[in-house]
Amino acid sequence: MNKAILVGRLTRNPELRYSSGEQAMAVARYTIAVERKFKRDNEPTADFIPCVVFGRAAEFAKQYFEQGMRVSVSGRIQTGSYTNKDGVKMYTTEVVVEEQEFAESRGEQAARRQMPEETLPGDGFMNVSDGIEEELPFN
Repeated sequence: MNKAILVGRLTRNPELRYSSGEQAMAVARYTIAVERKFKRDNEPTADFIPCVVFGRAAEFAKQYFEQGMRVSVSGRIQTGSYTNKDGVKMYTTEVVVEEQEFAESRGEQAARRQMPEETLPGDGFMNVSDGIEEELPFN
C-alpha cells in the first residue's frame, strides 16, 4: 500500500498550470515543510516535501492556500526520473495529493498574517523577549 499523510506549512504559494491538449487539466504544485519529531544537532529540523495535485483540487489550492498556511495532505508517493539538458539523469520524488485540507482555523490564519516576520512559528513556538523569565509564575 502506498499512502502518505503529511501535516506541514506551505513554503510558498501554490503554482498553477494547465496541461496542453483538448481537455486541459489544472495542475498545481506546492511544497510543504514537515517538522521532524526528533531533532539532532547539525541536522535539518524539517523535511520539504513536493506535492502535486490535479483538477478542481488544484484550482482550490491555488485559490485558498498561501505561504505559511498549515495544511494536511494525503496521497501516494510517486518517484520518477528524467535526463536534464546536460545529459545527467535526475530522480524525482513527490506526493500525488488525493485529499488536502486546512490544518488551522481562520483565526489562526488571521493571527499568523498579523505577526511580525521574526515571530512566525517555525517550530510551533513564538520568540520570547529577554528578561521575561522574571514575570513567569513558574520555573
